[in-house]
Amino acid sequence: MIRLVTFDALHTLVTPRLPIYVQYSQIFEPYLGVLEPEALKRSFKTALKQLQAEKPVYQSGAPEWWGEVIKRTAVDAGAETHVVDKSLDRMVPQLLRRFSSKEGYKLFDDSLACLHQLKNLSVKTGLVSNTDKRMLAVLDDLGITTYLDPILISEVEGLEKPSAEIYARACSRASVKRNETLHVGDELQADFHGARKAGLQALLLRRPGPEGEGEMKEPDEELQGVEVAGSLLDVVGRVLRSMSD
Repeated sequence: MIRLVTFDALHTLVTPRLPIYVQYSQIFEPYLGVLEPEALKRSFKTALKQLQAEKPVYQSGAPEWWGEVIKRTAVDAGAETHVVDKSLDRMVPQLLRRFSSKEGYKLFDDSLACLHQLKNLSVKTGLVSNTDKRMLAVLDDLGITTYLDPILISEVEGLEKPSAEIYARACSRASVKRNETLHVGDELQADFHGARKAGLQALLLRRPGPEGEGEMKEPDEELQGVEVAGSLLDVVGRVLRSMSD
């Protein structure tokens, strides 16, 4: 029986209020002019992937880490390096502040309903997320912190998914066995396979339509044998089934 459900944060419980590249464009424009949206979209994804590989777990600290992502995003989208360098000390704080609150993020429509229903079933809910400490402020601002215990943030833990240790810590802090824990997230390797290898049950979130556009999908991903949920309300159904087995 499932006694604990842990969730990923971004693209699982919360989503950008506007696409990230649009919000970057809004902050960039007064300093760098208008940058082509598709170029910004591509350059942000590239910069993020590069920094995640070069400096995992926010090495050098989140502000500096994100400052490098922001700089690479702007330059690779066509802005001149010297202009970006002159404006970074104004653009970076604005973007960090925006993505620390509900100004930058919102809940999915099914997030609060799922958490509330699981609470009514006396099932614990927690968070395991490869994010920096600003996500704690986001969860607070969106009013769902009280539903989540434990909360494990990779910058705080010094570990990130798919490490088995971060999943083990979540189970230990909730005093729940690994095989009684279900993890839900949108990343095939970090969330689904990582949780399964750590001994947890797992669901991969694949929302249909525009709501699923931000999910971490790899080209030609192999989903054979992967249990997929199309909504967080599917998670409640999965828990209910575990109670009747």
